[in-house]
Amino acid sequence: MTMSDPIADMLTRIRNANTAKHDTVDIPSSKMKLAIAEILLEEGYIKKYDVVEEGGFHTIHITLKYGADKSQKIISGIKRISKPGLRVYAGKEDMPRVLGGLGVAIISTNQGVITDKKARELGIGGEVLAFVW
Repeated sequence: MTMSDPIADMLTRIRNANTAKHDTVDIPSSKMKLAIAEILLEEGYIKKYDVVEEGGFHTIHITLKYGADKSQKIISGIKRISKPGLRVYAGKEDMPRVLGGLGVAIISTNQGVITDKKARELGIGGEVLAFVW
């Protein structure tokens, strides 16, 4: 059976692994998911990610990041905004701020998948994929 929202599945897997305090999480790979994982790495929400091939399929192997002990989570929240049934777009004027700039909005633009800060710098809008804080 096909999945209707693979990005929501990725975010849910990360959220569940983070809540259960797992060290790693495996996610089926796609170009969009790799771009989101790259943003999470650049913003310091995850330690690293690798793409591994298992049985002919590519999988993203994400290593989660925690504080000094595992009781401190780096990702305190992750939420899908634009869904297949209701797409959410933001112009350059009304780019969302997550927790007053403490979090990150992941935006899909014609320049690729970027953060809200980068979209403001470039002066472009796009589809608001997710919030991470």
